[in-house]
Amino acid sequence: MRRFCVFMVLVALAVSSVHAIDKEKNLIFLCIGQSNMEGNATPESQDKTGVSNHFKKMYVANSDGDNIYHWATAVPPLARKNTGLTPVDYFGRYLVDSLAKDYYVRVIVVAIAGCSIKIFLPDKCEDYIKGEADWMQNIAAEYDNNPYERLIAAAKEAQKYGNIRGVLLHQGETDAYSDEWLNNVKKVYVNIIRDLELNVNDVPLLAGEVVNADQNGQCAGANTTINKLPNVLKTAYVISSKGCPAGADNLHFSAEGYRMLGKRYGAKMFQILKEKGVATRSSVESVEASHSDIIYDLSGRKLDAPTIGLQIIGGKKVYYAE
Repeated sequence: MRRFCVFMVLVALAVSSVHAIDKEKNLIFLCIGQSNMEGNATPESQDKTGVSNHFKKMYVANSDGDNIYHWATAVPPLARKNTGLTPVDYFGRYLVDSLAKDYYVRVIVVAIAGCSIKIFLPDKCEDYIKGEADWMQNIAAEYDNNPYERLIAAAKEAQKYGNIRGVLLHQGETDAYSDEWLNNVKKVYVNIIRDLELNVNDVPLLAGEVVNADQNGQCAGANTTINKLPNVLKTAYVISSKGCPAGADNLHFSAEGYRMLGKRYGAKMFQILKEKGVATRSSVESVEASHSDIIYDLSGRKLDAPTIGLQIIGGKKVYYAE
């Protein structure tokens, strides 16, 4: 009896610890897409170190075993085992560095290499998966052949800890070449809003361009369609991939390309959150403040010129738009 009472006390404490979390300061982001959202580049040492414990990933793949639906510090890979660096890595780092110190950034990544946007539509995914190659079917099986339902199940679990504040999309190499893709993206987004009972005005969609034409991107033509998204979704924003280096295949980004693109996602989301009153870091510790012409990125690396987003100029954190 005594052991049972002790057990019940521990359960009560565990439950109360969840309820004690300040949901307003735990920002959740749902991240979907294909191989560039999975992450194709091998993480380097700089990507595996210095990750704040205020940046969390949720395990969502079947191969995660008993860890599924549990949180961990967001050390790559974020999607699942044997994936690589993704824009989400530096999206999260950017936000953690930019928001007030008591905020947490939590991400859920569900991505399937090579997939059409149709895989995220429950009424289409079964037939779509059946017609695809074995390797894609094997990835889809990580999410019980319904990636959208896995995303929603994970998101509902995540809502115990915080509030969903955005959807990140990087998909389109396969099929972003017509209005059908635009309409399907809209359906996925509307479904997410409905199924999670969200307010559309509080949950923007950030869609990244594929490898750009200036990097000889194999699928750069998809960017024409991707850039039409704000015409069909008033809460959609497109993140430019211009200047983000490609990998050797000119289909995926290099590690540096993922870092750059991720920071751009982060800069846009930071701007949106700031406009909505989310607390930010008004200043940072001075970095050679006496030299007003010296510019650093948020990791302390010296820059030759300002870049779009946040950086340290003259010892102050500055948001640079153009």
